[in-house]
Order: sequence, then C-alpha cells, then structure tokens
Amino acid sequence: MIGSFFASDNTCEVCQAGYQSSCIHRVIMGSIGTQAQLLRVPLADGTLVATPELPPADLIPSLLTAYDVLGTGWFGAVAAEAGPGKTVAVVGDGAVGLLAVLAAKQLGAERIIAMSRHEPRQKLAREFGATDIVEERGDEGVVRIKELTGGLGAHSVVEAVGTQESMMQAIRSARPGGHVGYVGVAHDVALPGDELFFSHVHLHGGPAPVRQYLPELIDLIWRREIDPGKVFDLTLPLEQAAEGYRAMDERRAIKTLLTF
Repeated sequence: MIGSFFASDNTCEVCQAGYQSSCIHRVIMGSIGTQAQLLRVPLADGTLVATPELPPADLIPSLLTAYDVLGTGWFGAVAAEAGPGKTVAVVGDGAVGLLAVLAAKQLGAERIIAMSRHEPRQKLAREFGATDIVEERGDEGVVRIKELTGGLGAHSVVEAVGTQESMMQAIRSARPGGHVGYVGVAHDVALPGDELFFSHVHLHGGPAPVRQYLPELIDLIWRREIDPGKVFDLTLPLEQAAEGYRAMDERRAIKTLLTF
C-alpha cells in the first residue's frame, strides 16, 4: 500500500476536485511519527492505494518515491503545464526537482532545462530526460534561460526550492503567458505585485495532491516505465536517520533511504 504525506478522505468536494492535500479532514502524516517501524494510517480508505501484488525488492525504492518526492515533482510539472512541444525549466536539483524532470519527460516535453551546479545531480537529470543543464543561478540563470529560448523564456517552469531567489528566478524564466508550478515549501517568499502583474505568468502550486496521481505513478513504476528510485543514493539503518538528514543538508546525498 502506498500513501501520501497527507492523509485524506478522498470523498470531500476538495478531494474530488483533485486537491487531496487540502482535504477538509486532512492529517499531516509527519506529525504522527511516520518514520517509526509501524504506523496506523488515518483515513486509510481514502489515503492508501494498493500495489497489484507484493512488490519485488528492486521496486521498493521507486514505490517509496511515489508518496512524496515523485508525486510532488509530478504535480510541479502538471501545475506548470508541461507537455508536448513545451520547453520546461526546473529550478532546483534535489529529489523533487530531479523527479520534476522525469515527470516533464513523461508528459511529453520537447526540451527540459535542469538548473544544477552539482555534477552527480546533472548526470541523473540527464538520465531522467534533461536536454540542457544551466549552472547559473538568480538573474544570471534567468539570462541563460532566455538565451536558450530565443529571448522568450520557458513555456513551463517548476520551482522546487522555496526561497525568494528561486521563486523569482522561476517567474522571470517563464515567457509571457507561461506557467510556473511551485512546489518548494516557501521560506519568507514575497512576490512583487507590479512585476507579477505585467509578466502575464500563471502561478499554480502548493502541497502536492499526491493521492490524485498515485494510481498512475504506481502503474508506471510497476510496468518499469520509470525508475524514480535512482534518487536514493544513500542507504542507512533507521537508527542513523539523523546522519541521513545531515548528508542531504550538506548535499552529500540527494535522498536517503532508511531501512530496518
């Protein structure tokens, strides 16, 4: 069974509209000890989606991404309206950003620009479907995106960091009429109203409604059409969870897989 970082009833009007992470009865799973060996899942009938059968061991890492980083990256790409004929830029090279690259590829994007300065992450971005790598950040990154898109900017931009710089970089990298899907948890982000008004850029994002995408994502993983589990580049026992977080914070790991 695969769930999400929000429990939801999947029956309320908000859930039925596809925004289960804003369910009127939602429960934040991180608040109830979800890194324990066992957990009672609230609203389980609405939250959990069954795999076709007991998954083989080699699919476990990919299935684990579905509940959070894959579902979030997927929502970022969908919110940015990534699709055929589109140029998609992804701001952020953590697990969510990298899986937004994978999602954009699956959604049929023609060109995918990954913004990353970290060589192992650049390599994985290319494996997931990135056609271009941009190492510049902030305004320099915006200039580079414009250079790659004939001065117009990207059709779709996924913001997967959540800082003031990354949000403005995403908005300014989008062309007039473009779409920004923002899934990075915002940290003191303030948007300049006048610039946003004249940009004609669409903004859509927030906590990813992972439950909406789980059946499709599980199916893609089960049929081995995607391999998002590659973002797990460090495996540690549960007792060393703190080291796993430290490694991610220090960018020594993209994503840590905990075992027990």
